[in-house]
Amino acid sequence: MSQIHIGFGQQPNGFFPKRYLVAKIQSARALQAQIGGEIIFFYHDSDHDYRETVTPLIDKANGNLVRLNFTQENKIQKKFSPLYRKRIPSGWQEEIARKLPTFVDKPLVELFKTIHASTVADFCLQTYQQMGLLEGIKVVRSSDKEFRETAEELRGDYFADVPFENEIVRARLLDGKFKLHQGGNEYIELPFQNVSKTEKSSSRESRFEWMQSVLHLTHYVTGGGEESYLDKTKWPEVNFILRDSLENLLESWTSIM
Repeated sequence: MSQIHIGFGQQPNGFFPKRYLVAKIQSARALQAQIGGEIIFFYHDSDHDYRETVTPLIDKANGNLVRLNFTQENKIQKKFSPLYRKRIPSGWQEEIARKLPTFVDKPLVELFKTIHASTVADFCLQTYQQMGLLEGIKVVRSSDKEFRETAEELRGDYFADVPFENEIVRARLLDGKFKLHQGGNEYIELPFQNVSKTEKSSSRESRFEWMQSVLHLTHYVTGGGEESYLDKTKWPEVNFILRDSLENLLESWTSIM
């Protein structure tokens, strides 16, 4: 019998993870308890959207929802650099730590203070690990050069990590040109350059195929977004399982396991 590989994927999604990521983790663990195998978290830290890491927290005093997020060193980095290249400026961690007692209990505040990471993706991943959420789970990062080199070649519609104004940005290949999306129909067009496999990452539509070319999953836990665009018929060898539901899925998970 072939080895069982249970997978799920997610971008860095808050310095404390949103509850829908925890729902995927719990669903994968429940499946593993039934059938065994290895759990693999495909950590899509190649994404560049800073809105992914908004961290919604509930004020313990009045029940109001407050959204906190990372800050970056400049606007180019904030809008266009991949999450694994977005640098955390000096003082951000200390500022957030002063605010956290309003929202979370002391053990999580102290855990937050112990994280030592210079980029958004590293900070999120280390926090999830220290919270105990990823114990025993293999993490594969989409930014990892070894992963990218091993994955199938991306052609046609893909992103590439390329230089722009002294930063590395994630530009999309559109109509044979690398472009940065400014919003609406506005783009910044970059000079074309040849890129290697280790500089490429997938679009949303090709992400599962790109990931699967390396991970060879037998089971995959999907979220609501993936259910809307993933063509499961292309992978009859994979058992797709919709993640379990949790209350307040869009809020942050603030419990240490």
